[in-house]
Amino acid sequence: MKSSSGFHVDLPPWPEVDFAAFGETETLPLSRIQKLTAGYLSRNWLAIPQVTHHDEADITSLDACRAQLAEQCGSRVTPLAFIVKALAQGLREFPRFNASLDADGQNLIVKKYFHIGIAVDTPSGLLVAVIRDCDKKSVVELAGEIHSISARAREKGLPMSDMVGGCMTISSLGNIGGTAFSPIINAPEVAILGVTKAQWKPCRNDNAIDWRLMLPLALTYDHRVINGADAARFAVFVADVLGRPQSLIE
Repeated sequence: MKSSSGFHVDLPPWPEVDFAAFGETETLPLSRIQKLTAGYLSRNWLAIPQVTHHDEADITSLDACRAQLAEQCGSRVTPLAFIVKALAQGLREFPRFNASLDADGQNLIVKKYFHIGIAVDTPSGLLVAVIRDCDKKSVVELAGEIHSISARAREKGLPMSDMVGGCMTISSLGNIGGTAFSPIINAPEVAILGVTKAQWKPCRNDNAIDWRLMLPLALTYDHRVINGADAARFAVFVADVLGRPQSLIE
């Protein structure tokens, strides 16, 4: 295998094992999407020197704002819509995150648009649906579009036109659980944001203890393009924006 940096990786052959020799087995074929995803993830894992930075965002105010907004508009508004909006602001503030290396790995192409990919868990495998021009859409509009495209992805899949052109991807496990994970970058993007389930945690407030709803953030970045300090600044920026939800709906 040849990486975007030009080096070759020689791997030993995959072991061939007769598992039936040890007990009863069942063979289940992988779906087409699972096969494609496996190849892309293997390539991205081998070709990109990636590091995951972990942080937390205080979304106590965001959760209250989300519930109020949903009541006002009469439709479901999830935290993911706020995260998409905050991430778009982060990409504008930190242009190196809104970029891609060219095929030779010699030039950095900085994008002037803000399209966010959403990882969708479907019966056939993982798909990434791209929401376009997130900086120009309201949180309510984003919530509706996320719901619509996710439903289409689960029911009948998505055309390639709905899965290309993303600037950065969000992989959210918040509706399932978990405390942290390390998402793999969706090349040719240079970063991906992972989100797990928010938890109530005690936080010191002067001499008292205040319970806050804290959202775990896992930012994986391409170390060829982004250094650790900038990754930390990016995560802090996104967390700060999420902590001020009114700035996302004004």
